[in-house]
Amino acid sequence: MVDKKNMTITFLGTGTSTGVPVVACNCQVCTSSDPHDQRLRTSVMLSLNGHHYVIDCGPDFRYQMIREKVDDISAILFTHGHRDHIAGLDDVRAFNYVLNKTVDIYATERVIDSINKEFPYILKEKRFFGAPQLHFHIIENKPFTINGTLFKPVEVLHHKMPVLGFRVGDFTYITDASYISDEEKEKIKGSKVLVINALRKSKHISHFSLDEALQVIEEVKPEKAWITHLSHFIGMHEDINRSLPGHVALAYDGLQIQL
Repeated sequence: MVDKKNMTITFLGTGTSTGVPVVACNCQVCTSSDPHDQRLRTSVMLSLNGHHYVIDCGPDFRYQMIREKVDDISAILFTHGHRDHIAGLDDVRAFNYVLNKTVDIYATERVIDSINKEFPYILKEKRFFGAPQLHFHIIENKPFTINGTLFKPVEVLHHKMPVLGFRVGDFTYITDASYISDEEKEKIKGSKVLVINALRKSKHISHFSLDEALQVIEEVKPEKAWITHLSHFIGMHEDINRSLPGHVALAYDGLQIQL
């Protein structure tokens, strides 16, 4: 199973669906010169035992792979089917071409249905040359393994939509959540590192606010927590970090942590 001392977590993107800066916005955050305030769409990569696993593949996927100099991926896991989490799937073709390999995809039936609607040419029986070559694995809210590594789904709600987070060893990743049941919180407890979403300071119908995310962190008590899926409404990275408890911080694009 997982070698806990050999896992690197890379934050490929930490922004919400619009990214930050937002097109045509001249607010303080969007015009900030601090690179920590510049956020691509949310995604994370786990590197362990010689494999790279990407969680979510949004519209910035191509640039994220180039920026981090990723030359191979073993699988992509999807949390849910919203476009900011699946829209980069066509760019998986590069791994098909260069490495002559099919890429494994792990997703629920609901997400696969969303992919089929977004990319109707991928799942056709007779695919045309140039379509991404993917091998789909249907997952549910039950543990599964990839290359001997155990992935434990954690089901949350994004307003009324079920979304999967994932726990791998001492690391738990939750995005696009506005509610986590007590039963699912039990799966998170004991994590050394928790990543959880907080869209902004004020309440939102389908995302945790900063205070709500802090409340979850207080309940499950990780050693360290990172906040992701941030909008420009959250405020300046440096200012918000100063206001947070010592074991909590805003994640940022390119951040790497070791477990």
